[in-house]
Formats: sequence, C-alpha cells, structure tokens
Amino acid sequence: MSETRLDLEQHSELGRPDFIILIVTLILLGFGLVMIYSSSHHIAYWEHQDSAYFLKRQLVWAFLGLLMLYITMNIPYRLYRKLVPVILLVLLVMMVLVLVPGFGLKEKGAQRWLNLGVVTLQPSEFVKLGLIMYLASIYSKKQGYISQFKRGVLPPLVIVGLFFGLTLLQRDLGTASMLMLFTFVILFCAGARMRHMLALGLMGFLMVGIFAVTQPYRLERLTAFLDPWADPLDTGYHTIQSLYAIGNGGLWGMGFNNSIQKQFYLPEPHTDFIFAVVAEEWGLVGVIGVLLAYLVLILRGIQLSLHAPDAFGMLLGIGISGMIGIQALINIGVVSGLLPVTGLTLPFLSYGGSSLLLNLVSTGILLNISRYAVQNRRKESHHEQNPSQTETL
Repeated sequence: MSETRLDLEQHSELGRPDFIILIVTLILLGFGLVMIYSSSHHIAYWEHQDSAYFLKRQLVWAFLGLLMLYITMNIPYRLYRKLVPVILLVLLVMMVLVLVPGFGLKEKGAQRWLNLGVVTLQPSEFVKLGLIMYLASIYSKKQGYISQFKRGVLPPLVIVGLFFGLTLLQRDLGTASMLMLFTFVILFCAGARMRHMLALGLMGFLMVGIFAVTQPYRLERLTAFLDPWADPLDTGYHTIQSLYAIGNGGLWGMGFNNSIQKQFYLPEPHTDFIFAVVAEEWGLVGVIGVLLAYLVLILRGIQLSLHAPDAFGMLLGIGISGMIGIQALINIGVVSGLLPVTGLTLPFLSYGGSSLLLNLVSTGILLNISRYAVQNRRKESHHEQNPSQTETL
C-alpha cells in the first residue's frame, strides 16, 4: 500500500489544524486588507479614479488564497514529495518564459511578471515554495550522508543555483537572497556541517557581490541605506521617506487613515513600504503587535514541525516558517533603514496577488503538517504512558 494511500485512509484519525496558526494568519490577512485600503486609496483614486481599486483586487486574491488554504490544509503533505519533479519543471518553464519578450512584463526596470492574459503572476514567488519542497524532499533522503559535502550537500544545490541565476536575471535580488537564506535554514536543520555551510555562504555572498558591482547603480542602491541623506532625491529617497513615516507615528500613531507620508511622499506605500504606514498610523504599539503576530506564527510553525512524523514534514514545515519569517524580517529591515531596498513585500499585509496566494497556500501546507504533528504527539504521549506496549505499523 502506497504512503499516500495510507495517509488518505488515516485522514479521519488526524488531529485538527492548529488553531493558533490559523487565527494569527487570519488576523494578519484581515489587518493587511485594512491597511491596503488605508495606504492605497489616494494613489488608487489618482491612477484609477476608484479609491478602493487595490483593495478590490486584493480581496479577490484573498478569497482565492483562502480557498487554496482550505484545500492544501486537507491534502496529505507527503503527496508533494512525489510531485516535486513536476513542480520544478513547471516553475522552470515559467521562469524562462518571464525572460522571453511577449510573455514577460517589465515594470520599474525589472522583468519579473508573467502575462497570462487575465492575470499576471510573479513565478519567482512560487519558486520559493517549490524549492523548499525540493530541498525538504532531497535532504530528508540524504540523512545518512548529509555530513558529506560532495554526496550529501552539493548535488541539490545545483538546482537551487539554476533558479538563483534565473532570479538574478530578472533583477530580483531580494528574492534571490531569500532563496539563499532559507536554503541555509533547511541545510542547518537537515544536519549539514557548519564548515560546509560557511563555505557555501561565502560563495553565495561572492555571487551577490559580483552581481552588484557589475553595474554601478546596483552598488549605489545596495549601499544607499548606510547614508540615505547623501543622495536624498534618488538612491536614499525611499529610506528617508520611510523613516519620516516611522518617526511621525510615535508611541500611539496618528490614527487610522491619517498617514501623511502615504500621500505621494512614500513610494510603494501599499506594497514594499506598507509597514511604514502601519508605524505612522498605529505607532510603536501597532508595530509591536504586528511583530508579535509574526513571532507567534513562526515559532508555532517551527514547534509543530519538530513533531512531524518524518524528516520531510519537519524540513518542509521549518522551511515554510523560515520563508515567512525571513521575508518579514527583510522587509521590516528595509523599511526601518537597516537593510538596502530589495523590493520584497511583507507577508499577508502587502498588496500583491502572487505573494498573498503563495503565503496562504504555504500556510495551508503548514496547517496540514500540524494535523500530523498532533497525531504524532498523541502517539508519543501514548508510548510514554504505556512504555511496555509496542505499536504495529
């Protein structure tokens, strides 16, 4: 009997999806929709003569994303292990098509979007989840020789390097950096040696460095955050306006819909810099609330993943939790002037259909893993209470 068939037969025995992860996700999603309207209605009316233009579009993606969350929450996570080759092939084709004129769309100097006629998608968003599935699958099989660099660590990184390169060709350094970072998270959790990870880290940063210095404007943008006031009207403009917004917020904020910076001062207030609008309108109290929500979501995801019944489930759950956490950390670091501007959205809060759909699908998978984790914890508790009994598989 196949593993997938066994999962389907045991479906009725699974625990319920984790309530904490589900509630925190819905809170972040709901708050995100509120903030998308608040941060975008001036721009929406100016560009589309409809102050709710971006909110309406995000609501459609939220509905689709919640539907996919419900579906993936009920699909046995082990099924993805068998689908990994197909998933990677589809993602590879989509990433190549983005670079083909007529299929790929170029906006603001970057060619990252695929024109599907009715909608546009950003394939690099879904590459994150696809690579997490791949790395979780392959490294869960290599547990016996994960300490060997050539046999255990290196081969899967060829695939990661391929998608890393295609992402850089789309001028998406932020997503490329994310691919590198959560690859290290999965490697660490899989048991790779620290010296191997350090060597790979140096190689990755060297590649990013070469990419940055090949064009002077890239290096300027990457280092502008160190002193944004040196070029306040160009490379430092985003950071300066974001810091103004954060400063305006103070402790309690200026109140909902009262942000000044979103009124054509702060670039991308409803996407990359929505956290600055949160800080301006809700103050330090609102910022702490959002940070706590992400912290609870990430820590709860990791905690449940550690109780998954197999290495694949553990690595997949930790990879998804790490993906959400790393992206939130980078986005908040950019908004607060601690990191260079990368173009990464804030999970669940920022406007963007591809990003929202990815995060809700990923959360659905995490919730499915939580169901098996609950079942596994029951078995562990049963063994502790009845050590003399053995379970027949």
